[in-house]
Amino acid sequence: MQSTNPVLTRYEKSGQAGGPGQPGYAYAEGVNAYSQATAAGAAPGTPAAPGAYPGARLTINDVVVKTAMIFAVLVVFAVIGWNTYESMPWLMIVGLIGGLVLGIVNAVKAVPSPALMLLYGVFEGVVLGAVSQWYNQYALGSGYEGIVLQAVVATMVTFGVMLALYLTGVVKVTKRFASVLIVAMVSYLVLGLASLVAALFGVGGGWGFYGITGLGLIIAVLGVILAAFFLMLDFEAIAQGIRMGVPERESWRMAFGLTVTLVWLYLEFLRFLAIFTRN
Repeated sequence: MQSTNPVLTRYEKSGQAGGPGQPGYAYAEGVNAYSQATAAGAAPGTPAAPGAYPGARLTINDVVVKTAMIFAVLVVFAVIGWNTYESMPWLMIVGLIGGLVLGIVNAVKAVPSPALMLLYGVFEGVVLGAVSQWYNQYALGSGYEGIVLQAVVATMVTFGVMLALYLTGVVKVTKRFASVLIVAMVSYLVLGLASLVAALFGVGGGWGFYGITGLGLIIAVLGVILAAFFLMLDFEAIAQGIRMGVPERESWRMAFGLTVTLVWLYLEFLRFLAIFTRN
């Protein structure tokens, strides 16, 4: 099955067996792949041909270690963002711009760059820390404490639950499943933009649709559910990459994609809890 994760789709343009008269994989041309055997007629999921991918192959340990490295950098700079939110508010703007640019670069770059992905963790960490501090102050103003810790715990618990559902096969990642998620994500993005425009006109007390009692909570819950199920696409991409024996350095891209989804899930939980305190 083709992965439709926006960050990991480049792995699918693959070649386990290559074209007629050209066995192997044109890795030097910068084509990353893992999920389809094409001209040779192999079925999806067939292991890569010997020599198809030169060098070390991807393992789950590679992905875990790289994810931990990106998260370690992100957490360190989140602490900085948390403590400089009031004294150096411009730092969050720098982080926001830098994180956005590096997110796009890392997503489309043909060859994964560990340095750029760790640098993404730096910028994203600053933003995440500042945003968390803002939500924390907002919740304290509403007499609600511990919102950040609750969001962190909820994110980790959700990650564990979704991983268990994936590993046990309770939820299967099919092409239809992925297509539905993509449509839902696009719809949610459009709704978010519409809410932003509405917020500029004072709808929902400046929160847009999220500030409308009842509707805001429903939208927030949908955001959490959507981000949670996107973890399934990351799990499937990693599993297929391991089965097909893609190069070890692709573990950086897998880790980056997983990090992006977890950050998204955490922010959705923060928003949900903030709306909950408002109501």
